[in-house]
Amino acid sequence: MKHVKFLFLLAFIVWLIAACTPAPTVAPPTSAPAASAPTAAAPKPTTVPPTAVLPTTAPTPAGPRILKVAATASVTNWDPSASFSTEALYLANLYEPLLWVNPPGAKEPYTPALAEKWERSSDALTWTFRLRKGAKFHDGSELTSAAVTQSISRTITLDQGAAFIWGPVAKMETPDPQTVVFKLKYAAPMELIAGSTYGAWIYSPKAIEAANKDPKYFEKGLEAGSGPYKLESYTPGKEVVLAKFDDYWGGWKDVIHYDKIVISITPEAVTQQQMLEGGQVDLALTLPLENIKRFKDNPNFYVSEEPSLINFVAYLNTKRPPLDNKLVRQAIAYALSYADIATVGGQGYATQARSVVPKGVWPYSDDVFQYKQDLAKAKDLMKQAGLEGKTFKLALTYASENANEERFAPVIKDALKPIGFDVEIKPMLWTQQWKLGKDDPTKAQDIFVLQYWPTYSDAGSDNLFSMYHSEKKPFFNLGYYFNPEVDKLIDGAGEIMVTDPKKSQEMYVKAMNIMADESPVLPLYDAKAVHVVPKTLLGFKYNMNYPFSIFFYPLNKK
Repeated sequence: MKHVKFLFLLAFIVWLIAACTPAPTVAPPTSAPAASAPTAAAPKPTTVPPTAVLPTTAPTPAGPRILKVAATASVTNWDPSASFSTEALYLANLYEPLLWVNPPGAKEPYTPALAEKWERSSDALTWTFRLRKGAKFHDGSELTSAAVTQSISRTITLDQGAAFIWGPVAKMETPDPQTVVFKLKYAAPMELIAGSTYGAWIYSPKAIEAANKDPKYFEKGLEAGSGPYKLESYTPGKEVVLAKFDDYWGGWKDVIHYDKIVISITPEAVTQQQMLEGGQVDLALTLPLENIKRFKDNPNFYVSEEPSLINFVAYLNTKRPPLDNKLVRQAIAYALSYADIATVGGQGYATQARSVVPKGVWPYSDDVFQYKQDLAKAKDLMKQAGLEGKTFKLALTYASENANEERFAPVIKDALKPIGFDVEIKPMLWTQQWKLGKDDPTKAQDIFVLQYWPTYSDAGSDNLFSMYHSEKKPFFNLGYYFNPEVDKLIDGAGEIMVTDPKKSQEMYVKAMNIMADESPVLPLYDAKAVHVVPKTLLGFKYNMNYPFSIFFYPLNKK
């Protein structure tokens, strides 16, 4: 498995979701939609996205129905093959993948999108997708197998953003205009890959041709998807306006949908709250976590709390003394008050993480060792390391845009003082923190605080690989960790995840326990997605598999 991560995976965090406890799962991928093993065929087609909760049909109102939304989601890249940031909010309504991955608890693990059904060979090396007939792109062209292969081929060729998800693909074949066949190098969960929140969008061949001629084609604010909405206008840093696509294959008759979505880009959570309470918007996607309770007590709103793929971690720089000593890293792990970090950072919407794999996401397991605060143990480990009574200065960096990290960084500082560490907290713009971490490890920060989530719902092939797999030049392994045994376990587990999920999870658990013992990365807490929704707005449902996407198609005003 070769992964190439793009900078904008986390360019981001201002609209952070906070978290509580997801439904536990220790089963292999077949047990939960977020990591389900491939099925022989897709469930029955549906005309709504997987997040839909359809309201009762209402009388048709006069004039266009406009939904006003406040969001922090800025646009880093409109290119569907390169996008890897918070513009996923918009792209998920403009574009569609071959299928959608449903949230935990759904009746079916997947919902057909541009593919109506699919099947795999017994060895999971050949996957066949049958495309939806009658689907059109916004420029009027028809969905064909050529459009699918050209979209994916361009994503692979650009090698930006989430292009790495297609790493298992050896070749694609188009036996007819409605069929796409994937031949893989090794068995891989193509359903999860084809339903990824990044890098899996299918778009018009006309746009592909234009973008191949002009690399800046999409930067003009253009799009070429098949989704329910088209991009009507974009004012950088201020506003995104979506308008319904009349020829959308899903139709517009099941409910009285919104004709237009006007999203005000509003970085400040407090301002979003004021806009929501003042009636300037119908929905605000990021509110101050400390103020959520007031909405719980307000009969005009309900609070949606759902599990998410997001967790917070702290890398320890294994290339700088004294953190190059495993005993010292263990002492730090025992010194931290994880309950306080989760309470202060997540404001009650978070729980201590067991590993860098969030609870509820493959290959999470309760069998992975979890640290609890034990100062006596921490002090004893420092004594064993020959460092009792000594004082060391450590530099801790976090993304200054991230309010959660800003809140809990002082908790880490206070927790490490009793065992001899004087922690200097250094807030930095994400781009600056990223550069520092990727430069010379011997001159980098001692503790790198990070918010992370997998690109698709497999935290083995993403989180574990990205954070722990050995790298000649650091990308997301910002603890600069090297362990050939862990590399072998992660690689092997990823290659049998589909064909032998039980054995795959056993290998991942073994790797995670080795990493817990060596502690190059300290899992802090799993976050929960929290949204305040007016009771007059029907059809809202969050899908943890698309952490920065809200689907507007099923929404309806009561």
